[in-house]
Amino acid sequence: MPPPKDVVKIAIQMVGAIPQLIELHQTKPLASVLKDVCDAWSLPNAEHYALQYVDGRQTYITESNRGDIKNGSILRLTTSPDQEAERLYSGIQSNNSDVKTDSLKKLASLSQDVTFAQEFINRNGLKQIFYIVEEGNDTGEMLAHTLKAFMELMEHDFVSWETLSAAFIKKIVSYVNMSVVDASIQQLSLSVLENMVPTSRLLFELVKKEVTLDRLFAHLQVTNVQLQLKAMALLIALLLAATDAERRDMMEYLRGNNIRQFIHKNIIHSSEPLGDEMAHYLYVLQSVSLNLCERRMRTSMDPYSQEQRDLLQSLRQTAFESESEAPASSFSTERRRSLCAKEFRKLGFMNNSNPAEDLRRAPPGLLALDNMVYFSRHTPNAYSRFVLENSSREDKHECPFARSSIQLTLILCEILHIGEPCSETAQAFYPMFFGQDHFFEELFCICIQLVNKTWKEMRATQEDFDKVLQVVREQITRTLSLKPTSLELFKTRVNALNYSEILKLRQTERLHQEETLAVPVLELRERLKPELLELVRQQRLLHLCEGTLFRKISSRRRQDKLWYCRLSPNHKVLHYGDVEEGVHSPPIESLPEKIPIADMKMLLMGKECPHTKEKSSGKQNKDVLELAFSIVYDMEEYCLNFIAPTRYEFCLWTDGLNVLLGKEMTSERTQTDLDVLVSMELKLRLLDLENISIPDVPPPIPKPPSSLNFCYDFSHAEQ
Repeated sequence: MPPPKDVVKIAIQMVGAIPQLIELHQTKPLASVLKDVCDAWSLPNAEHYALQYVDGRQTYITESNRGDIKNGSILRLTTSPDQEAERLYSGIQSNNSDVKTDSLKKLASLSQDVTFAQEFINRNGLKQIFYIVEEGNDTGEMLAHTLKAFMELMEHDFVSWETLSAAFIKKIVSYVNMSVVDASIQQLSLSVLENMVPTSRLLFELVKKEVTLDRLFAHLQVTNVQLQLKAMALLIALLLAATDAERRDMMEYLRGNNIRQFIHKNIIHSSEPLGDEMAHYLYVLQSVSLNLCERRMRTSMDPYSQEQRDLLQSLRQTAFESESEAPASSFSTERRRSLCAKEFRKLGFMNNSNPAEDLRRAPPGLLALDNMVYFSRHTPNAYSRFVLENSSREDKHECPFARSSIQLTLILCEILHIGEPCSETAQAFYPMFFGQDHFFEELFCICIQLVNKTWKEMRATQEDFDKVLQVVREQITRTLSLKPTSLELFKTRVNALNYSEILKLRQTERLHQEETLAVPVLELRERLKPELLELVRQQRLLHLCEGTLFRKISSRRRQDKLWYCRLSPNHKVLHYGDVEEGVHSPPIESLPEKIPIADMKMLLMGKECPHTKEKSSGKQNKDVLELAFSIVYDMEEYCLNFIAPTRYEFCLWTDGLNVLLGKEMTSERTQTDLDVLVSMELKLRLLDLENISIPDVPPPIPKPPSSLNFCYDFSHAEQ
């Protein structure tokens, strides 16, 4: 007969004593359990003791978390959190440097536990840590343990970052600005400042003033990857907390210091592989930089602005200034207006009498005008060739420069997600972005010439305008998906992907679709699906057995602790536990926590997850919702919460968990993988029928003959 649900069998250890094997009744008060355990070992003052996990983060057992104890758990009898907090509080005030250092080291380790952290903070322990930092001159091991303990204590959100004193902050800043100081001290100091910046405007201004961009840039140039990462994290935190004007100034300053070229050469193309966290920071830096275009993109042209009208006139003058022998000023007002209207029409404006009207639509707004002016000034030969070449064509065959530029700018804004908020987890950036200062404008210059080239290849007329731009969008997106490392390489590849190549790709895709839509093929497809769907299921379970590294995301900062989860080879238990940075595939024995698959009740995704509901009061980022899922287990009382590193991992894990629960796989990846497998299998099976059309219906069976007398009678032959 199985034991009741509220009884778990556990082992309890103590140094120098024989372990106890007990049945823990969850309804029994924890104080009574401790009393029984202490009595078995003849220990007085049971209130001075507590139970703690032996493995993992060695969390203290309390009334609130005792429900997490599982059958077979190993606990340790140890000093209670209040006694330990009192001892360490005294230890960090010791005049003996060895005792003080050991106490700070133990404090840094125990502060990860919320119960201990609460006890230590209640004793005004943070004040003592502030004193050690503010008054001490040590920059070695003792300071490293102090800063580590401070970070762990602040992680629990018992104390606001805004309560930090100016003296403490300046001391932390001084460690960042010092040239000769241990790298671990600088890493921790940068992390402290990174956490401070988003919490208040006052702290942001203080850090921005004290830690110069020059100093951060110097930290980025070191060979220590972790220090480089922390410096980048602080830079990103400052950029995200800044106002639009401040962000613009900061990006302009960084541009002046050639930060993009440095990142392109020394980080993206360094000998060390690019980590997920650095990839995310580069994505954010790219997104923040491109979003500087948003203000111009959302601003319509003001026909009464002299500056904007001058920019518009400069386009006309650059293209046609040498065409007329007499200066325009010698003409009458009416003649000059007529000439200008004619030239603006040649430039491709729809409203040639008032071209400003074409730029009233926002987006792309003034960004389109900026791009046209940049193209005319930085590549004047290409600009003149574009305009004059189309001026000499028939009206219906000319490619309208202005109209094309306006639509192309809008397309580029959509492809590059300009004006959209930064994702909290994305890592997709374009390496070529960091190889060029005026990336957006230079990309436009390449693509507007591509429009003209494609227009000619398609022999397009004005009625084909939307079709041409649709082809251009496809050329750009297909080329960007190849992640070219430079704009030159992008230019080469996008020009090689001409209209005929696009037609071939489309035709191949269409033929493939037509082949797979024939009735006999559809029937074969349905017969193959069950077998291939089982193959997808096996792949999902195999992926869960290999395991994945997940990050816990706190409300204050994107990256937190790492943990790993994997399925046992027999598909009966999920193993998980915290791991250190740099561990990619820990053995299953090193993961202390377990969830039997039999205890799993349901899978929650997105907004249904408890860890997304907890954060719903703040600004919830859409991509976190798309990556969140939770396992409900053990009589629907507990949840294990996940935030997948990528959408791909989300699909594989949710599919695998659904398979374990005996449910259908529901992710979009399932259909994609199944389509690929079915397509491959169909191609193999239909290989002998290449270039043979498959009829929709089977050929008719002929009627039986009126008599079968034509059959040979072998019996007569034998006689």
